[in-house]
Amino acid sequence: MSANSRMSLAVHVLAWLAYDRRGTDKEVATSQHIATSVNTNPVVIRRCLGQLKDGGLVEVTHGRNGGWNLARPAKDITLLDVYRALPEEPVFGPHASDPDAECYVGFGIRHTLSGVYREATEALCRSLSATTVADVLRDTLAFHAASAPVTVTVT
Repeated sequence: MSANSRMSLAVHVLAWLAYDRRGTDKEVATSQHIATSVNTNPVVIRRCLGQLKDGGLVEVTHGRNGGWNLARPAKDITLLDVYRALPEEPVFGPHASDPDAECYVGFGIRHTLSGVYREATEALCRSLSATTVADVLRDTLAFHAASAPVTVTVT
């Protein structure tokens, strides 16, 4: 099984926009600029940006100088907002095939696990609501600063 990376991609895109848009007025960001940071194809970024736009998290300017911006400040976008902007996909799901209804375990496993998974998803949403894109950007930049090689000048 592979992990769903859409959430990581979307948060990366939003954190990049928050970083790139800070301070002065700059030219508008393009999917090509963002794709360089993510190290992926701009088409993947455009697909993600479309979902984030539909979710009200980014806005686009069309035309010669067109590009992408956050729809609101990064401090006002929670990871729960990002999660909800992406296509709905359950965190956990049932087996691909129906269990044996004649088996004591198979008979009730789906019912039992659906309650457990609902509670786990609610906990996930509570956790995501406590973190903003600004928090992610701050921690990312702090990690970069702490990991940067120290330059020593000898005179």
